[in-house]
Amino acid sequence: MDTVVTNQEIFVVLKQFIGEVIGQEFADELDIRPESSFTKDLEMDSIEIVAFSEKVKKRFGAEINFTGWLSGMDIDQLIALTINDIIIFIQECQSLK
Repeated sequence: MDTVVTNQEIFVVLKQFIGEVIGQEFADELDIRPESSFTKDLEMDSIEIVAFSEKVKKRFGAEINFTGWLSGMDIDQLIALTINDIIIFIQECQSLK
């Protein structure tokens, strides 16, 4: 992606990806907010998170090393991971372009 996008624009895209990965009908029943955690609030499993990360990489570019970033986290950090954490990570990667 060539242009930097706002946090709200990133959130809208990530929310769309969540719906695509877990099923839009299930996603519509959830209160998805930037503070939502992937495991506790969205009940996403590791396979769904990997599918989600592939969508993030494809949409925001190869410089978004989402998988590498996640691999540096311990289990407690992964469990606590929120949408906002990913928004911040994407913004940081975009600022390095």
